[in-house]
Amino acid sequence: MITVKFVGGAKKSFLTEQLLVEKSDISINELLDLLLKLKPADSTKLDIENILIAINGVDSSAMDGKSTLIKNNDVVNIIPIIHGGSSKKLIFEIAKKQIHAIEIKGQKSTNVQFLDDLRKKYPYISLQAVSSNFILNKSHLIKILSLSFECKKNNAMLSNKLETDVLMRYALSNQISNAIKNVGIKSNVNFILIAIGNKKILNSLCDELLPISVSMFSKNNEQFLKKYFKITKKQLNSVYSENSLEDILVEKASVLL
Repeated sequence: MITVKFVGGAKKSFLTEQLLVEKSDISINELLDLLLKLKPADSTKLDIENILIAINGVDSSAMDGKSTLIKNNDVVNIIPIIHGGSSKKLIFEIAKKQIHAIEIKGQKSTNVQFLDDLRKKYPYISLQAVSSNFILNKSHLIKILSLSFECKKNNAMLSNKLETDVLMRYALSNQISNAIKNVGIKSNVNFILIAIGNKKILNSLCDELLPISVSMFSKNNEQFLKKYFKITKKQLNSVYSENSLEDILVEKASVLL
């Protein structure tokens, strides 16, 4: 027996929050094929290319991807990674928390004080800024955030603050000072602002920042990430995945101590 839990928009596809599947020892691919057959014909389409799948709280990309074997009594969470947004704003949900992400053009005035001022102005939302150089794509952005949320749930964060844990996992560092220095907000460097909280306040924040925002993920930073984290061609070839660099980054982030 496998318990499948649906999050966010996935609930609309199956018209329920949870399904019990009377099978075990099947791969994620096999489970997805089965779920698509079980999905009500008149419900919202499930985009299986844009979902995060966690088994017992662990992101499947840190295991064997969609080839990961699901065993008896396992709990599988299916989370759509994109619920809406535009090229300048990404909107999604993790653990029932509304999250907005927007990429800000780096300027001389966009430094740590810029982030501190935003936190004072919007005290009811959580904010973190991550250098755009250290986020590969939408999926990488959301998987790391999901990992931090899961670690918070299991009292396994690298810091006592979720925002700091997030920064450390993008930096692949268990040293707070290194994460802030290398991956945090800097003058004249584009960064992605991650905001968690009330939808209405998040919309107000993003509307305020829209004039200094740019299209997200317009820069290909694969080579930078490979060089910075010393990820070799041999390592990439050892991962049987269409997104081997992303999977390696997420795996490294998941095993930080």
